[in-house]
Amino acid sequence: MPFKTSSAYLLVSHGSRDPRPDRAIAQLAEQVTQQLKATGNPQPFVKTAVLECAPTALHQQIQAVAQAALCSTDLQAIAPISSIYLLPLFLLPGVHVMEDIPAEVAIAQQLLGDSILLKICPYLGTDPSLYQLWAPAAPASVKTGRVLMSHGSRRAGGNAPVEAIAAHLNAAPAYWSVAPSLETQVTGLVDQGCEAIDILPYFLFEGGITDAIAQTVAQLTQKFPATRLKMTETLGANPRLATPIVHLIFSSF
Repeated sequence: MPFKTSSAYLLVSHGSRDPRPDRAIAQLAEQVTQQLKATGNPQPFVKTAVLECAPTALHQQIQAVAQAALCSTDLQAIAPISSIYLLPLFLLPGVHVMEDIPAEVAIAQQLLGDSILLKICPYLGTDPSLYQLWAPAAPASVKTGRVLMSHGSRRAGGNAPVEAIAAHLNAAPAYWSVAPSLETQVTGLVDQGCEAIDILPYFLFEGGITDAIAQTVAQLTQKFPATRLKMTETLGANPRLATPIVHLIFSSF
């Protein structure tokens, strides 16, 4: 019996004027498509949208995706599209996840009426296995400290996921926008006698902030020449990242 689908999928990211995140998200959408095909879906309809730095508002992008899904004769031949699952590609439950995206989805739903149902999946950072993507591949041979570096949130409880993941990784949490800073945590680990420190950027894609963090790491390397500081790469369009995305989509059915 052929796979029957009545859903489309929309990956919603923050948006950036830097072209690197857009390229990575396009690759990630293709990887999600391939994983959905592997589940038996012959023609997954996976699109991307951004909250900021786009010519049109998010609700307009959602409208365009909905209309494309409803007008696709190929998709309708398989099964009429009745819903769109929107997955926020965010790691923390900040204002964008808790307020901005739901508000834009509500506007889009009002404009679309009952022609298609919009469903918001849990944001990416809620996946319980996500921390494993930051786990080191092998144990260090010297006394190595770790810092999990996140953007940070001023929202009450917004940094709890970072603290939980840092605990799993035996890492000290640090934030770009709130305390404690990267310099504070690195200084503390140096004082504890760490011979090396790995800085794990808790970001999905490279961009202006990760570039700035790399500059800070370079400055700290000069400040602490006896300690090896290494900043690992962001996840980027990692095929392993597509797996929790698909899991969160299926958990929303």
